[in-house]
Amino acid sequence: MKIKEIKLEDLNAEKFIEEKTKKISSVVGDGLVVNALSGGVDSAAVTMIGYKALGDRLKTYFVENGLMREREAQKIVSLFKALGVHVEIVDARKEFFSALKGVTDPEEKREAITQSFYKDIFGKLVRESGAKYLLQGTNYTDVEETVAGIKRQHNILEQIGIDTQEQFGYKVLEPIIELRKSGVREVAEALGLPEEIYNRPPFPGPALAARVIGEVTPERVEIIRIATKIVEDELWNSGAFQYLAILHEDRVTGIREGKRDFGMQIEVRCWESKDALTGSPTRLSYDILDKLAQRITTEVSGVVSVTYNITKKPPSTIEAV
Repeated sequence: MKIKEIKLEDLNAEKFIEEKTKKISSVVGDGLVVNALSGGVDSAAVTMIGYKALGDRLKTYFVENGLMREREAQKIVSLFKALGVHVEIVDARKEFFSALKGVTDPEEKREAITQSFYKDIFGKLVRESGAKYLLQGTNYTDVEETVAGIKRQHNILEQIGIDTQEQFGYKVLEPIIELRKSGVREVAEALGLPEEIYNRPPFPGPALAARVIGEVTPERVEIIRIATKIVEDELWNSGAFQYLAILHEDRVTGIREGKRDFGMQIEVRCWESKDALTGSPTRLSYDILDKLAQRITTEVSGVVSVTYNITKKPPSTIEAV
């Protein structure tokens, strides 16, 4: 790759912020920039860098694609309002579920999401605003995994030969692309973001679509949304790098009230990692695992089985899809 990584031990967060702020100001001039905010630490850090550089000329949008955590849009809008950043919610649920209808292959899912984000949604926002740039939170690991052919991250464009100006009508600015997650957290803290953001567990760009094996429908997303909240409620103080729930495609045999219950299976994953490049499953206590299983099978309608992933990365990956 042409991008040179800035390792955590070499990172001066304040200097990094100053350099990136100046660069964005220089590139954009007196123009406008459309900003993609998802609420994760990457996009949050980029939003604050962009706001420092451009102020109100940064037009920040939260795309409500129907694939996010429970009440995520409202929480993020409120949090950034307190930081002085206006965020507009774009309701794109219809577009995303239409693009994902009947799609089961992981790479085809990611491509459907890429086209929906960059062509249909942000392409329109850029045209309507008169902006020439899109600001987004691509990090070094996103690029590394995509270029290596491990997993196509939906936000990787120019690095795999996509001419964003030609295809979508704008150039992409990626100020944190030299950093891994640990470095982004340090920058986010230096930017004054609250701990609930800079220490937030990673969340995939394709959102809950990355945690549904098989077709992504509103009904299946709602199942994994509820399971996700339970996992995050129970594991937030585990000290783990990341924790998540996955909805499997096949149904399995279960029993309720003495009768057969042919239901769904949720897989729980919890990871120890520094940079998402490698990872080991957290050795959770049996009491914690038992509580997760009890809550998920009780609170998520139709779930009869809960499993826990014990495979390291590699050969596994942190996200399933």
